[in-house]
Amino acid sequence: MLQTIRFRALLAGFILLLSSAARADEGMWLPLLLKQLNEADMKKKGLKISADDIYSINKGSLKDAVVQFGGGCTGEIISDQGLLLTNHHCGYGQIQQHSSVEKDYLTNGYWAMTKAEELTNPGLTATFIVRMEDVTAQVLAGIAPGTVEAEREKQVQANGTKVATAAVVGTHYQSFVRSMFGGNEYYLFVTEVFQDIRLVGAPPSSIGKFGGDTDNWAWPRHTGDFSLFRIYAGPDNKPAPYSAANVPFKPRHHLPISLAGVKPGDFTLVFGFPGRTNEYLTSWGVDEIYSVDDPARVKVRAALLKIWDADMQASDKVRIQYAAKYAGIANYYKKWQGEMRGLKKLDAVQRKREQEIQFTQWVQADAARRASYGNLLTDLQKNYAQERDYVQARAYVNEAAFGVELLRFANSYASILDLINAKTPAAELKTAVDKMRPATSNFFRNYNRPTDQKVAAALLRLYAENTPPALLPAAVQTLKTQNPTTESWTRFADNLFAQTRLASEATALQVLDELAAGTATALTNDPAYQLASAVQTTLKTQIQPVYQANADQVTLLQRTYVAALRQWQTTRKFYPDANSTLRVAYGQVAGYRPADGVTYNYYTTLDGLMEKADPTNPEFAVSPRLIELYNKKDYGQYAVNGTVPVAFIATNHTTGGNSGSPVINGKGELIGTNFDRDWEGTMSDLAFDPDRVRNIALDVRYMLFVVDKYAGAGHLVREMTLVNAPAPAKR
Repeated sequence: MLQTIRFRALLAGFILLLSSAARADEGMWLPLLLKQLNEADMKKKGLKISADDIYSINKGSLKDAVVQFGGGCTGEIISDQGLLLTNHHCGYGQIQQHSSVEKDYLTNGYWAMTKAEELTNPGLTATFIVRMEDVTAQVLAGIAPGTVEAEREKQVQANGTKVATAAVVGTHYQSFVRSMFGGNEYYLFVTEVFQDIRLVGAPPSSIGKFGGDTDNWAWPRHTGDFSLFRIYAGPDNKPAPYSAANVPFKPRHHLPISLAGVKPGDFTLVFGFPGRTNEYLTSWGVDEIYSVDDPARVKVRAALLKIWDADMQASDKVRIQYAAKYAGIANYYKKWQGEMRGLKKLDAVQRKREQEIQFTQWVQADAARRASYGNLLTDLQKNYAQERDYVQARAYVNEAAFGVELLRFANSYASILDLINAKTPAAELKTAVDKMRPATSNFFRNYNRPTDQKVAAALLRLYAENTPPALLPAAVQTLKTQNPTTESWTRFADNLFAQTRLASEATALQVLDELAAGTATALTNDPAYQLASAVQTTLKTQIQPVYQANADQVTLLQRTYVAALRQWQTTRKFYPDANSTLRVAYGQVAGYRPADGVTYNYYTTLDGLMEKADPTNPEFAVSPRLIELYNKKDYGQYAVNGTVPVAFIATNHTTGGNSGSPVINGKGELIGTNFDRDWEGTMSDLAFDPDRVRNIALDVRYMLFVVDKYAGAGHLVREMTLVNAPAPAKR
């Protein structure tokens, strides 16, 4: 028996060694081009279906089960009744909006036991891609070489709008055109946008956010990061605004769910809407992010989150008000830290410089290339150097000055003042003011004045002390001189909040009443608006023009650089940077070695979750119901070797926006839901490390276990198509 155990241990170690040697698969590929560029490679890695089964406009395909959820996540359709699976953190804002101290769905979770109990979410959308098309020739038609960047962009926008409009005439579809490869190519996307999306189920935060910020962007993970929604349509199955008469949407395709599990080397496909990458930046572009932009944002967010966290822990009301805001700010705060760390470990700036040396040698070897690209890198370096201070100033305006909610809110009233100054007719002015009233009420619904007052003291000091002096408003220069200490900034913030009328809903609405009557001084005499206006004016008149001029030049030069890279590296398959359009990433299940002496397995289990459990730490608290199921080993058909799989990792190239993306096996079946990247791979938006980049996915079996056994919502599981269930154990 002992020999058998030792053999199994050695075998497991050998399998893990093989999996950790796997290299990540770089690329976020356009589904339209999979057959041409990727199908053969995907087949070698284990794809059993065809590229047409992934993307087709003539038949139902995987793309018809994938949606852009809201404006920044992905979701997948998992039943023929429009049931939609995404991440808990993607649905977090909606869960928070439905929560109160009395009905705390964030803490306790929510499960609709009938369709009548499913909760509406005004403003939430689910967007399908109907088709995509290369429209480069149409968009660039009539644009002469050498056209100045601003004029070129104007013509591109006009041509793109014309193409997009023509594509959907006479249909209920929507459309847009998006640039690829820095503006060297353009693609049309025709979409179907559903507006009636209802909350069906969400686990408690002790499952959906287990590990909290401590485990965020890290592996191993034990987070049940999922929530369930449902798409509703009109009786004709087309998009319709919310109505009690709407019915569950019937999709062209929904994903069957595999219970077979994963093992090292298994093919994985991530299908979603990755947000933003910049893989083809030069060394100066990467260094600007690493040395200037990321450090500024991390510094400010550290101060902000510390204040929010303390107040949220002290008050349930504040906790619920700030839950979604905190999660959003904290997510990228930690991501940027990992990005800087990863770029340093990879020595990314130096690697880019080495590529630029090789590129220069290629350019210099040919007279025609010298004429086209001889000054390209020098010009890029010059423009990055000129914009460096302005990048820092913009970061501190956006993160610090307008990180103060009061100032950001005050600045939102500026448009009304512009109408007054333009002598807008009274009726039109009143209409504009009336539109501001619900926005004002919504702002104060999730606003705590004492918290923001503390934030103002801390963040305004950071803004004053870290912005290049020449790019500070005169008023803030004075404040900087008058307030040399933390205590003096606190007194300033106390006075500001005592004197403004914009820090409470009642008085802010009074200001709107006076603005509606044409009384501009109701706003111009307010100290919060005065400070916000000074910051915004400096941004618009001193910072943004110089920054934008350099950024326009960088855009033009970067477009030329990407075109040159493709001309130089003829054997390389290029993929366009992510830009929130539908993409496919593919890879294989694999562990990895993050550091010397450390090896990570490819999966985690409920046993590991219980090992992390800590009732004294809210991030690692476990609900009594989950403990009960664990102690009884009541896992149903989701058990594997006496436990429940929770999460796994694979070599897919993902980024923000891929949250909620389906992770699909080689047969086209759902095996997981993407929710994060590993800490060591967060720099993959800028520079790719194939040895360390891993995407983190929730195992579908843990999702099903929570829905079925924990929540008792088996009716939802019965909607789904489950396949490849393991055979019952023999007795």
